[in-house]
Amino acid sequence: MEIVDLSHSLKPGMQIYPGDPVFSCSRVATIEKDGYAVRALSLGSHTGTHVDAPSHFFADGKTIEQIPLQMFIGPALVIDLTHKSPREAIYWADLAPHAHKMTAGVILLLHTGWSQYWCTEKYLDHPFLERAAAEQIIATGVRVVGVDALSPDETRLDGTGSFGAHEVILGAGSVIAENLTNLHALDGPNYIVHLTPLKIDGSDGSPVRAFASRASI
Repeated sequence: MEIVDLSHSLKPGMQIYPGDPVFSCSRVATIEKDGYAVRALSLGSHTGTHVDAPSHFFADGKTIEQIPLQMFIGPALVIDLTHKSPREAIYWADLAPHAHKMTAGVILLLHTGWSQYWCTEKYLDHPFLERAAAEQIIATGVRVVGVDALSPDETRLDGTGSFGAHEVILGAGSVIAENLTNLHALDGPNYIVHLTPLKIDGSDGSPVRAFASRASI
C-alpha cells in the first residue's frame, strides 16, 4: 500500500498562527537517569497540521470529540491552485470545473503549493478562499476542506482580515484541515485521506497525523 505523509513535524521553533501558544517538547525523564523516557508537551489546539471543529468559531458548535470519526476519512479531491499569487483570492470559478466530483464524503484539498514556504515569513502570504466560494463548496455536500496553508482565510496581522471561509464551513457543521503538506504527491486517483484527531473532550480543534493511502494495483 502506498502511503503519503501530509503532516508537518512538530518541533520547537516551528511556525504557529500569530498569537497562538508556542510549541514546546521537553524531557522530564531519561533512560540514562530514570530507566525510561518521557517528554512534556505544550501546544495549542491548532498547532501544526490540524483540524478545526465547529466550536472553533461557534459557541454551540460541535467540539472535536463530538464529530463522527468517519468525517475525517474519505476519498481525496485535490484541486491544483498553484498558479495563484500571494494573497490572491480563490474564487468559485477556479473550483467549478471540479464541482461534479464534489459530493458528501469527499475530502476537498486545495493545493496552493504554499507548504513549500512553511516556517518562513512568506507562509503568511498564502492565497485564500473567498467566502462565496466556500458557500458553493458547502452547497455541493462536501463537509471537509483542507489547505496546504496557514488558513483558508487571508492571514492579516493588522486586524482587518475576515474569517468568511471559517464562518461558512464551520457554521455548516463541517471541518477544516490546515497546514497540510505534500499535496503534490497525490497525483492520481483513489487516494483515501485520513485526518483523525486526538479525542480531546471539549476542544475546538486538534493536531493530526494526516496521511493519504492508496492500495497497490
